[in-house]
Amino acid sequence: AESFMVRSVIFSGFRALGLYSNHLAHVLRFHKKHREFYVLTAVGQCFHTYNVKKLGIVAVSNALPEDISSLAADRMLVYAAFGKLISAFAKNKEVVHTYTGHQADVHLLLPFGDHLISVDKDNVVIIWDVESEDTYLQISYDKASFEVSALMHPSTYLNKILFGSSQGSLQLWNIKSNKLLFTFPGWASAVTVLQQTPAVDVVGVGLASGQIIIHNIRFDETLMKFQQDWGPVTALSFRTDGHPIMASGSPIGHIGLWDLEEKKFVTQMRNAHTTAIAGLTFLQNEPLLITNGADNAIRVWIFDVAGGDGRLLRQRTGHSAPPTKIQHHDQSSLNILSAGQDGTLQSFSTVHERFNKSLGHGTLNKTRAKKKGVRNDTAKLPAITTFASETARQSDWDGIIACHRGFLVTTTWNYQRGSIGAHKLEPERFNKNRSLNAVDITSCGNFAVIALSSGHIDVYNMQSGFHRGHYGKDKAHAGAVRGLSVDALNQLTVSVGADRLLKIWRFRSKELLHTHSLPAAPASSLLHRDSGMLAIALDDFTIHILDMETRRTVRRFSGHRGQINDMTFSPDGRWLITASMDCTIRTWDLPSGSLVDCFLVDAAAVSLSMSPTGNFLASSHVDGLGIYLWSNNTLCSLVSLRPLPADYEPTVIMLPGTCPSRENSGLSAPFFIPTIPGLVPQFALPSTPSEDQSKIVNLGVLAQKSTFYLQLENALDSNSYEEPVKLLRELGPSAIETELRALSPDMGGDVRVMQSFLKMISSILQSKRDFDLAQAYLALFLKLHLRFIADQPELMEEAESVSAHLEETWMSMQMLLNQNICLLSYIKSALL
Repeated sequence: AESFMVRSVIFSGFRALGLYSNHLAHVLRFHKKHREFYVLTAVGQCFHTYNVKKLGIVAVSNALPEDISSLAADRMLVYAAFGKLISAFAKNKEVVHTYTGHQADVHLLLPFGDHLISVDKDNVVIIWDVESEDTYLQISYDKASFEVSALMHPSTYLNKILFGSSQGSLQLWNIKSNKLLFTFPGWASAVTVLQQTPAVDVVGVGLASGQIIIHNIRFDETLMKFQQDWGPVTALSFRTDGHPIMASGSPIGHIGLWDLEEKKFVTQMRNAHTTAIAGLTFLQNEPLLITNGADNAIRVWIFDVAGGDGRLLRQRTGHSAPPTKIQHHDQSSLNILSAGQDGTLQSFSTVHERFNKSLGHGTLNKTRAKKKGVRNDTAKLPAITTFASETARQSDWDGIIACHRGFLVTTTWNYQRGSIGAHKLEPERFNKNRSLNAVDITSCGNFAVIALSSGHIDVYNMQSGFHRGHYGKDKAHAGAVRGLSVDALNQLTVSVGADRLLKIWRFRSKELLHTHSLPAAPASSLLHRDSGMLAIALDDFTIHILDMETRRTVRRFSGHRGQINDMTFSPDGRWLITASMDCTIRTWDLPSGSLVDCFLVDAAAVSLSMSPTGNFLASSHVDGLGIYLWSNNTLCSLVSLRPLPADYEPTVIMLPGTCPSRENSGLSAPFFIPTIPGLVPQFALPSTPSEDQSKIVNLGVLAQKSTFYLQLENALDSNSYEEPVKLLRELGPSAIETELRALSPDMGGDVRVMQSFLKMISSILQSKRDFDLAQAYLALFLKLHLRFIADQPELMEEAESVSAHLEETWMSMQMLLNQNICLLSYIKSALL
């Protein structure tokens, strides 16, 4: 049990998808050498760097121990505050400085030449020397009279910083001489934003009252005032491309545009974000505005119409509310469909963000939604609770069907067009107090099966949207239907209901074939179509596995201590992976009937999906906006899976970040590190060269014999082949081929060692174990060396001996197989 306490044996964190921005304002940088702008956004414990040109991700920083609370940057470094500490990053990735000294959480940062200014929640201001990490100056304000809420460096003002307060007043300080130069009484409202205007001495001041003040700080003179009607000012920015326009951000996602020459409101950009505008910045001398918000979106707007508002040029968006259901869309494992509490259905690519796409928000009237916009669409649908997708006919008609929270209408969606589909499937025989609980699409893509909370199950044609019948005389179950699946050949439909019954129906005739009682009410069910195994999660936190062919429960799993949120099978049907509200993700091995892997996460997983290729497990979590990928370690390394003890206590594993972790990146050591000769890579220990050491290369080193080769040589004398067989079993296909090629004299081998290999095959056959493995080794050996063996009498003699053993072993194998086939046929006929 101790070996399992370190981490998950099967899964390790790979990366997160769909995370772009949070509530912190973005930071804009200009790279002089690249002649390009970059935008930085905070995402949890790290920050992302995107180029503005394409909004392509350029870098992801190393993760900090806590979530970033403030972000800033100068020409060389990026500064991120977390808790009471501040870290400086070089090259957008690695921490090069850490500043320690605050006694409370830091919430404001301002780079200032060779110094960094930081403010914490206790109202302490510290000015740091960036290189030495020493405190240059510390200022403590009385929180009751002047609580620092904003700060800026006025352009051309040497060594001077302007502080704004929650009380409304402003102070101008010379931080070199540590003197308060001037106090501005303010405008009877808390200062939320301080921003330099394109004019020297003039500052834009945003207030909590929604007022925007354009103030000359040299003469203490207000030049103009504007009033924003949408609440406090969250951000300010000024165009510098020849148009005297100011943009202001609001808490409800609207942006106001103001003309500074005519001193009037120009226009509004409504619903630029679905949450508060966290940051907005006009690019220097360009008609581009960059915005970000807590709705997990970065957007670039272009002002290419004189006097008009900005139009969306490009964006990176994820879910603005946590995903409720995720599922791999096709067999390529490259795309993950995700339905979120924000009402949208999105597709995230596991390869690159440019392949992401949003299928939009559910609506009853697509045409009206296009005209009015999603926010103003009165016919928009609630969030999707569950969906099913099938790619077989997605080029011909809609291939996705979705249920909405508390809603009777089922919607279809078209993946290729990236939009809501043609049909709204609504049973006409019910009143509106019903809701949809489960859906499935047949493997052929022609039919959708829909289950309701009333116990009814209906079938619809996906192409026409027409009703094609229902199960049961009136209803299929006495209570709500909790799970629904159709088998791979459209022969059977299986449903589980709150009435504690599992029912198997004939798909076409709707005839009830079998009823099975469950020990508790089911929460959900999942069918693995290839193997015919049905997993049923019950309300008592146990899982039952039913074989659809024999219609019997073949496995029972217990161990979860909370509601089971989701389940997914591995592609081969060997594993069932489950997620529960107890914050564990467990892997159950069906052949052995045991728990083989378990790990804890900080936030419970609400949905799981194993990729069809088996390389990744995808998960979404409570209150998390991203989708997290876990790599399957068994595909790239030898993993020994053993049943976990009943009292096993899993350890917490951190959710993966937005870039692959270094330990799973697949990178080997640098090429210049010397290695020890052999097929298994081993690095040589550094040694100090002596003065008289020869510089002549010893070519004999290149012809070193591998461990497998030496073991075959020794086995000729001892006649014991356990060690070489054990070693060969641990090697991968390419390594095995390399070893067998090396046995030939042309590759530095020997006829005697080849003879020893054939003896090894005979010993495996005589042991009456690993028959198929011996066949595979022998087939490859003959393929590589057949002509050479035919010319060597001793090898031909040994090959004839192997052939005799092979014939004898196959006869006994065939007899055993025939006996089993007869026995199975007898049992099957008896059951029928």
